[in-house]
Amino acid sequence: MALEVDEKNLKQGLLGLVVALVEIIQDLVERQAIRRIEGGRLDEDEIERLGKALIDLDEAIEKIKQDNDLEDVVNSVIVSLDDVAEDLLNKFLNPESWAEEVDET
Repeated sequence: MALEVDEKNLKQGLLGLVVALVEIIQDLVERQAIRRIEGGRLDEDEIERLGKALIDLDEAIEKIKQDNDLEDVVNSVIVSLDDVAEDLLNKFLNPESWAEEVDET
């Protein structure tokens, strides 16, 4: 039995996953940057360079998404990852629900 692979869907799926992960990392970097700025740990020059780098990254990500028609794929990956993270967090905060889930199987 031969495995048929749709190269376009594979490329979109993989590229969508990579872009989604980069967006998530970008969001974390932006949050950390805000904490450092509010904490007074960055001087004006560092704030300016960081802001420009984040803007450049955002523009590059948007261009990749537009050029490869990835908006829906990236959004789907992010929503799916959010669901997985929420489920895991719930299991850690409520271990009883995890035990119940194991008992059901």
